[in-house]
Amino acid sequence: MKVVIIGVNGFIGHSLLARILNTTDWEVFGTDLNSDRIQPWLNSSRFHFEQGDIRKCRNWVNHHVCIADVALPLAACARPSEYIRDPIAIFELDFEENLGIVRECLRHDTRVIFPSTSEVYGMSRDMPFNEETSAFVFGPIAKQRWIYASCKQLLDRLLWAYGEQGLQFTIFRPFNWFGPNLDNVDAPGHGSSRVVAQFLGHLLRRETIRLVEGGRQKRCFTYIDDGIDALMRILAQRDETTAGRIFNIGNPGAHVSIRDLAHTMIRVLSEFPGHTEIAQNAAIQEISATEYYGAGYQDTEDRVPDITNIRTALGWFPRVSLTEGLRRMTAFYLQDPAVACSANSASARLSI
Repeated sequence: MKVVIIGVNGFIGHSLLARILNTTDWEVFGTDLNSDRIQPWLNSSRFHFEQGDIRKCRNWVNHHVCIADVALPLAACARPSEYIRDPIAIFELDFEENLGIVRECLRHDTRVIFPSTSEVYGMSRDMPFNEETSAFVFGPIAKQRWIYASCKQLLDRLLWAYGEQGLQFTIFRPFNWFGPNLDNVDAPGHGSSRVVAQFLGHLLRRETIRLVEGGRQKRCFTYIDDGIDALMRILAQRDETTAGRIFNIGNPGAHVSIRDLAHTMIRVLSEFPGHTEIAQNAAIQEISATEYYGAGYQDTEDRVPDITNIRTALGWFPRVSLTEGLRRMTAFYLQDPAVACSANSASARLSI
């Protein structure tokens, strides 16, 4: 099977690449702005990499979508601080560029596995979120935080509509995936990383962890290996089991508040030799959302996925607990700091 991964150097992209090359005989074509995460596989005879911005190498993307069996358009910006700072850039990348790829898939009869997001459910009161019945509830237009979710939701709807014209598609919705190489823990700026990497960076730099609105928001954190297990099962199926389906991929058993996440990370860090004192002296401060993100921010209090669909269709369920996942992630960053701190910020902004 030939797989094209657009955004192959991102968190999900490079993790999926590693699994494919290590466990299958599939051939992978990938593109991204940078290659720091995928260095171990650049010499593989089954991996063909093109470095560049997808907005400037459309011919490469279109050609490889044409010859591939399946495409995964993973290039996107997935950081709330960026949604507020530059919503137009979010729309141009997350929606416009991906729409072009989806249309190429339709044109060439290439299957597409599309990354939606848990954010499409917005502030829905449904609990847990179900792919087929839950309503999407977003805030007012002035709250630019919802630009990312709006782009993803509209793409979901277009994929469904194109499916009625023959597009082969599967949509997956990740719920707070985390793990090794999530983000650059050496990036000090507020909102420069996703929350788990952000907190770990603060701890390692002996900085205060800032809890937006006291960290009362709750999320379900999913370890990357579990997420990739689910994606591999989707990739391996080419029948009605996954065709035209939407799957939540999350871990309802790792449902905690952001405050509890911070305390769990402090506890996990204390287990590592030489870091007990850092953990013991870790400081936590509450901060308002407006002060941290700006006036355009808004959030949902809770997100819990209903994973009945993927468990029934593919027999998938998460196996790694939050504590164990944090332990593995922390070990990665502590034992391989050169890799952990090398992630290029531009690549991090454009890949997931």
